[in-house]
Amino acid sequence: MAESKKSGPEQELAQRTRRAFLTMGVAAAAGLAGWKWLRSRPEDSNLAGPFRSVLHVNEQVAEAYFDPHHLAPTFGAEDVEDLRVNGDVGLGDNFVPAQWHLDMQGLTGGETQRLTLADIQSLPRVEHRVQLKCIEGWSVVNQWAGARFSDFTQKFAPQSAKAKYVSMQTPDKEYFVGLDMPSALHPQTLLCYEMNGAPLKAENGAPLRLAIPVKYGIKNIKRIGTITYTGERPPDYWANDGYDWYAGL
Repeated sequence: MAESKKSGPEQELAQRTRRAFLTMGVAAAAGLAGWKWLRSRPEDSNLAGPFRSVLHVNEQVAEAYFDPHHLAPTFGAEDVEDLRVNGDVGLGDNFVPAQWHLDMQGLTGGETQRLTLADIQSLPRVEHRVQLKCIEGWSVVNQWAGARFSDFTQKFAPQSAKAKYVSMQTPDKEYFVGLDMPSALHPQTLLCYEMNGAPLKAENGAPLRLAIPVKYGIKNIKRIGTITYTGERPPDYWANDGYDWYAGL
């Protein structure tokens, strides 16, 4: 006996299923081809060129909307928490606190100026409670105390205040960040020597670290050993590993 033909609805469903299957197959093949193309493009700082171009566009938008007068939210004492110890690059075991100093070089070059913690503490002390946001997705409110980076610049490197960028490195040069100058000079950017009402602990970046609430935590460098003002965009530890150089909030 001959097979019975499919009814109208069944036939239409079968046709739709075949079309959907073919469409998904074509889409999957196109997606795979596109991914292979992206992966084959020349890399820019350990990231495929097209992806890095997207980050550059994002950065341009963020810079366009950046307002040095816009402050990050501040919080009450009841919101303060212990800072998670996250990352120890640059905090080597051989560090001797008594031998710490801060080397600073201005845009005009010349001899390196060597500063002590007492020099930093001679600047007006500023304290605020702001949120540190990690690029991994978590955040915590901390109470920071120290000197505004803008005050530091005005006293120790006034000729470099118009530099485009600033570079900061740990004493062992293992960790380093690059910052755009408008963000570095933001009124809430601090060179900190206290956290949550006490001197910084070694694991949190003692004796001096950066607290910059307009940037993600990867820019909040611990244990600063060198500060350099520059007209050229400096390298950045995580940007060299494929992350966003600007890393603004």
